[in-house]
Amino acid sequence: MSTLPSALSAPQAISANAPALALPALFVSHGAPLFAVDAGETGPALGRWGQDLKAQFPGLRGVVIMSPHWMARSPLVMAGPQPATWHDFGGFPPALYQLQYPAPGSPALAAEVVALLGAAGMPAQGDASRPFDHGAWVPLMHLFPQADVPVVQVALPAAAGPAEVYAMGAALRSLRSQGVLVMGSGSMTHNLSEFFGGAREPAPYVVEFSRWIEDAVVRGDMKALLNYRSQAPHAARAHPTEDHFLPLFFALGAAGDDLRANYLSREVMYSMLAMDAFALHPIQ
Repeated sequence: MSTLPSALSAPQAISANAPALALPALFVSHGAPLFAVDAGETGPALGRWGQDLKAQFPGLRGVVIMSPHWMARSPLVMAGPQPATWHDFGGFPPALYQLQYPAPGSPALAAEVVALLGAAGMPAQGDASRPFDHGAWVPLMHLFPQADVPVVQVALPAAAGPAEVYAMGAALRSLRSQGVLVMGSGSMTHNLSEFFGGAREPAPYVVEFSRWIEDAVVRGDMKALLNYRSQAPHAARAHPTEDHFLPLFFALGAAGDDLRANYLSREVMYSMLAMDAFALHPIQ
């Protein structure tokens, strides 16, 4: 696991006349629901990064997050003032169902997201009743455990592919200069048919796929990433369906071309769940 990026190692003084610094975009793998209580190495790494982010950006006014556990026919945006915590899973220990993540929503930020998507030719609507699914609240519990940062979820359009999800992130890119963290929450690998539990060595295909993606992200090779299905090794095995990989493109779109990648975690859980998490920083 890499160390925290130097750009977030300490807060920097900002002149009142200086242009607004753009927040990084973020991709996290949210793993299984048990990640909420079995944090491994990735949970503490996210916690340290979130703490440093709040120190450097004291004006942090919200998070806009895409999770594969909210899919819709067309773009929808969480618009309620106090979203509930949804335990959208079954068969786990009772303690997991007692967890709550009481972060506020932000109807005002939701309206901005709807407007930006609409201006980019992606008409969206607000959903005032949408709760936080575990793809959002589980990683956010590690990032911002005080639940004091407003959160707005964006649905993953059911028919979208990598290019369409990238365009959604790109439409929201300007929010990063307005105190908003834009993040995708998915999974670097997600073949649940190979989930058997227990601690085992990472499967070779998981490592090969994850490091191919890392190399392409570090090089900024969007053509390769958008065509990962045919170019990345073991892509179909790593992702029998694309839903858990598509939030990566939401983060990449929000980051744009002017970025550098800093990895927070390369952990693999249960042999087959790559927990990669990385921030995409503007080059300054």
